[in-house]
This record gives sequence, C-alpha cells and structure tokens, in this order.
Amino acid sequence: MKTRTVLPAAVMTAVSMVLTLAVVVMWLGTAVPWPVALVVGLGIDGGWLATLAYERRLAAQGDHNRVVTAVGWSFGLLAAGVLVAHAATADASAGAWLAVAWLPIAAKALWLVHGLWERTALTPAALDAIRCIQQEARDEAAVARARLRAEATTEETRLTAVTGAGARVARVQAETARTLAGAWKELEAARQGEDTGRALTSVTGRVTPGVTPRWDLPVWGPVEPVAALDAGPALSDAELDTLVDDIRHSEDPALSYREMAARFRASGHSASEVRLRAAWKRVV
Repeated sequence: MKTRTVLPAAVMTAVSMVLTLAVVVMWLGTAVPWPVALVVGLGIDGGWLATLAYERRLAAQGDHNRVVTAVGWSFGLLAAGVLVAHAATADASAGAWLAVAWLPIAAKALWLVHGLWERTALTPAALDAIRCIQQEARDEAAVARARLRAEATTEETRLTAVTGAGARVARVQAETARTLAGAWKELEAARQGEDTGRALTSVTGRVTPGVTPRWDLPVWGPVEPVAALDAGPALSDAELDTLVDDIRHSEDPALSYREMAARFRASGHSASEVRLRAAWKRVV
C-alpha cells in the first residue's frame, strides 16, 4: 500500500528535476558558460532533494517543521517558475514546455498526499478490529430492523383480527337489534289491533262483565326492590357488642375476627360489615 503513494511521487520528482536541470542548462547556457548553468540547475535540484529528505526524516519521526516545508515549496515554485519562464521565452515548442511546467508543483503535492497517508495509516490488526466493529454494528442494525418489522407485522395482524372480530360482533348485534325491533313491532301491532281487543274482551267478559282489560307489553327495566321477608329487628350496639364478645370467648383461645364473623352469621344474626367490625374493635 505504501508503494502506491511513494512511487508516483518519486517518479514525478525525478522527472521534474531532470526537466529543471535541462531547462536551466539550455536556457542559461546561451548567456553563461554551461558549467555555470549546470551548477545552477544542480543547486535547484539539490535544494529540492535536501528539503525533501529532511521532510521525510521528520515524517518518519512523527514530527513536522513548517520552515522546512516552506523551503521545500519555495524550491518547487522556483523550479516551476524556471520552466514557465523558459516556456515564455522559447521560440519553438512553447506550449509543450508550458504544459510540463506544473510537474514540480505536482511532485510536491504527491509527497504531501503520501505524508497524509502515512499519518493516517493503520496496522492490519487495527484494520481488522475496525472491520469487526463495523460488521457487528451492521449485524445489530439488521437484527433491530428485522425485529421492528416483525413486531410491526404482528401488531398489524393483531389489529386486523381485533377489527374483524369487532366487525362480526357489530354485525351480530345489529342483526339481533333488527330481529328484536321486528318482534316488538309485531307485538305492538297485535296489541293495537281491533281483533285482538275483541278477542280479549270475549275472553274476560264472562269473568268481569263490562270491563275490557288493556293488554300492555312487558316492560324491560328496573323494578322496585322487594323488602326482605321475615327480616328481624336490627340489633342495638350494646346487643351487638354482647353477641360479639360471647362468640369471641366461646373457645379458648379467643376466636379471630374472621371466625367470629362466620359464626355470627351462621347463628342467624344479621349486621352490616361496618357495624360488626366496629363492635369487634369495641370489644377487643
């Protein structure tokens, strides 16, 4: 993986250095002796290589120096400026020289990308751990989505069943109501009919002459409460206390409230639960 970023940067740097040296020798060789032009070109390339090597050394140590970086970019801009100036003054192939003038800047940018890759590179073990964590997160998310879909489907099925059952109950109730309404209508028609009145008069006339009874429909509703038959007189508080105390001490040890209340009612006495509990508290 490291070669994928180092190799393009190294190739681009070598090409830009060769072009810079060639341009300096050809451009300045006409004005100064070629050894001088060669020294100038080697100086630019040497400064380039020196700053690049120092930057790589700092990067290997996990450090960074802005001054060295600025010097390196200065050499790159100087090499690009030399190529641009040569392209501007060249009579022939000016476009071709101008097209390759960006190579020094591109080489510096590739080394910058390689440095960023090195600062963010991880070991295979860390990458495996990250992949495992991501896979676990995807599995959990998939399980959660499946659970939600299953719960939604179950709830939809339940609501459909409840709605269907409610609809069936409503239909049965409506049918029953229509049947009852028809029955009551028939009964009302029979009660209001003249033939029914004459028939009832003929039936009851022999028993009660001159009286025509009215045949009313049965009434469904609350009825008057019927008083309890043979209800005994209510016990006074003193009598109730005496009975509670006698029943409580009828055995040794004394009976509990529950046992006393059961024997009290079994013996035929009656009293409300509130009065019986109040008497128990007074006695105890």
